[in-house]
Amino acid sequence: MKLLLVEDDPMLAETICDGIRQHAWVIDHVRDASAAQLALVEHSYAVVLLDLGLPGDSGLTVLKKMRERYDSTPVLILTARGQLSDRIRGLDAGADDYLVKPFPFDELLARVRAVIRRAQGRVVPAMSRGDVVLDPAKRLVTRAGARVSLSSHEYRTLLTLMERPGHVVTREQLENVVYGSASSIESNTIAVFIHQLRRKLGDDIITTVHGQGYMIGESRS
Repeated sequence: MKLLLVEDDPMLAETICDGIRQHAWVIDHVRDASAAQLALVEHSYAVVLLDLGLPGDSGLTVLKKMRERYDSTPVLILTARGQLSDRIRGLDAGADDYLVKPFPFDELLARVRAVIRRAQGRVVPAMSRGDVVLDPAKRLVTRAGARVSLSSHEYRTLLTLMERPGHVVTREQLENVVYGSASSIESNTIAVFIHQLRRKLGDDIITTVHGQGYMIGESRS
């Protein structure tokens, strides 16, 4: 199991990372919002431990961008902000739980285990198009029953299209979902992912709607 810690306090981060590793878990540590967003689009995590008071953008911004990308990774907020209004904002933004600093390490472990159990208990229906099936709960894609290996970017591109069957998704929308931003991305990046998905899943899986974007299924307009 792999966790991501987003925390700018070096002493606290070291304590948490050491404790997590002693329990035979793997943990990555980043110190600011931009590094967190990059890690989240490049890797998959079982849980994100997220500080709110980060340099630059806040932890809430990181959380909101995750949920905008349909990233349902459980998030446990770690913060010194104990006011009710802060807790409400974090939960409303999509956090799964909230832990106010300072906290006993055993309580942190218990809450991590709890959010993982809740996430594993969620029923997320699989989506299909022809013989291609995408199971969001398992992050698994199969074609004619055989598993298909996709990169994280290819997976998010396919998931975004399959969640909107019959609707055109623009290149800019896909860039925002896959990368969290459409800035500083080469203009043909999404086209490359679409080409790779067609190569792996069949040429007819995704339709190009010229001048608009991409679509899976028949138009509902």
